[in-house]
Amino acid sequence: MKRLIGYFLKGLLVFVPAAITVLVVVVTIKKFDELLSISIPGLGLLAALAFITLIGFLASNYIGDRLFGLIDKLFSRLPVVKLLYLSLKDVIDAFTGGRKSFDKPVIVELTVGGPKAIGFITQEDLGFLSLPGSVAVYFPQSYNFAGSVLIFPAERVVPLDIKVSKAMAFVVSGGVSGK
Repeated sequence: MKRLIGYFLKGLLVFVPAAITVLVVVVTIKKFDELLSISIPGLGLLAALAFITLIGFLASNYIGDRLFGLIDKLFSRLPVVKLLYLSLKDVIDAFTGGRKSFDKPVIVELTVGGPKAIGFITQEDLGFLSLPGSVAVYFPQSYNFAGSVLIFPAERVVPLDIKVSKAMAFVVSGGVSGK
């Protein structure tokens, strides 16, 4: 019985992430298919890609930039929407935008002779906080879209010579990726 439960749990670990990913993709494509009122398989995917590319194109010119700036201001001022919108915007911008804040993986000894943690330097100059010589390090949480920012003296932070994607995958997977 114990072995059967083990197989079931392992099956959940394999099935659930894949199923949820497939479900989100399929629902998104179906919604675009419904909007188009045409039942050609794959047309929803093409429509979604075209729509996102069109938004990128519009945001890249003066008129579109102004329009999306107004939308940004609106979302940034709505009480509950603001929290979600700005958080998502910052995270996406940190990974893909001009700031790319998670591009410096580091390892930090949390206490002298104690455990170490992998994180990403997000600020190298904390003079605005009256903390010169300190850096801000973001530590993402495993299996979660959350994390913590801790401040350390710069000399306690050791850069890692690995790709950002490998460091993030290692942390987010709870340390199991990269074997």
